Amino acid sequence: MKKTTHARRALSCMTTALITGLAATGALAQTPAPAPTFATPPAPPTAESTDPVKLGWMVGSPPPPDRIIRWADGSFYTFPKFRWSFSNFRQLGPTTNVSRGLGAPVPLPRAERDDLDAVTFTPLGKTDPMTWGQAFNANFTDGVVVLHKGRVVYERYGGALRVDGQHIAQSVTKSFFGLIGQILVAEGKLDENAKVAQYVPELKDSAFGDATIRQVLDMRTGLKYSENYADPKAEIWDHVRAGGVLPRPPGYAGPQSFYDFLKTVQKEGEHGGPFAYKTVNSDTIGWVIRRVTGKSAGENLSDRVWRKLGMEQDAYIAVDSVGTEFAGGGLNTGLRDLARFGEMMRNDGQFAGQQIIPKAVVDDIRKGGDKAAFPASYTTLPGWSYRNMWWVSHNEHGAYAARGIHGQTVYVDPKAEMVIARYASFPQAANAFNDPTSLPAYHAIAKHLMANPR
Repeated sequence: MKKTTHARRALSCMTTALITGLAATGALAQTPAPAPTFATPPAPPTAESTDPVKLGWMVGSPPPPDRIIRWADGSFYTFPKFRWSFSNFRQLGPTTNVSRGLGAPVPLPRAERDDLDAVTFTPLGKTDPMTWGQAFNANFTDGVVVLHKGRVVYERYGGALRVDGQHIAQSVTKSFFGLIGQILVAEGKLDENAKVAQYVPELKDSAFGDATIRQVLDMRTGLKYSENYADPKAEIWDHVRAGGVLPRPPGYAGPQSFYDFLKTVQKEGEHGGPFAYKTVNSDTIGWVIRRVTGKSAGENLSDRVWRKLGMEQDAYIAVDSVGTEFAGGGLNTGLRDLARFGEMMRNDGQFAGQQIIPKAVVDDIRKGGDKAAFPASYTTLPGWSYRNMWWVSHNEHGAYAARGIHGQTVYVDPKAEMVIARYASFPQAANAFNDPTSLPAYHAIAKHLMANPR
């Protein structure tokens, strides 16, 4: 039987969408296209035309056959179906809880404003302005919260996400575990210069065996592993199939868990070279955290973040067949809780008068990594760097962010005293597609709040 799988069929749809997006932006065009002499192709999908509520996904007892979204056939991760899936992940796959505890949630003060939707900015590479209000649908936003000086000044939802619902954070998850890794370094429980194999001997014969904890935290490891979401043969797909995050093909005989997959990763090049974004680094840090603390990744999130911050909701995280959390991208949270987390980072680790994490940890993240090691191929992020699994802009506001595919973000602007938490279901995975209508929008809102305080 040919190796055509449900997961690859799902990826084929994503790849088609990716190519469509490239064509729409002109990235594939070498010369201006001639005027068509045949029927005009359909317009690209919009947030309005793919609204999961209007499309009626998974409504009914049971839903009509053409409205069903399944895990087993990979349809949950095809556009536009994932506009529903991203806000309903727990209904489809195995997860474990991240408890907020039993205490009362710490309220977020509110001072909502009606002037932000009209704030204008110019998207990267464009000349025509766009408003913040227009950017909501342009970015297929499922929900966004803006905090200014700790108060909610803007909150809006779309798609399938509800105010009391949870949404997959994708690779924002990495920043949570990068943070915990750095906390352990600050506490003296983890030596950032030690080799990974010192903590996880099971990885001594893998590419990670001779990598240092610091190299893994900053993703400066030499690994034979591609994270090209447009390539159905990229190792990222083997990785998530091993962890069961995507369905496996019939007769699958590969690694049976995240940890099993990590053991198979081979070295390519040398550690300590340029920044190279690879999700396996985060799962490796998740294993190190578990080994050092004696607690699961989810328990660490609960104990060190969720309970201390007084979150509104429990979170949950995807797990593999043996209960290991997907530290590279499996966290699902409420949007307001994501904003609380960003506000804690903005305040040097403090929240509601309590020091939640050491200030030195936040300082280490904010200083960023080696800008010279950050590839120029990140064309929407010139001058940025990567540190402890956080993206650092080094702009005049000192902004830094946790970022996940399809438009997830926690954007922290210390100078503007602003935090933006956003969940989205952008059709293309790579954030280079939504950055042009996202990053300048964040900066415009920051400047507006600074110039027009209330």
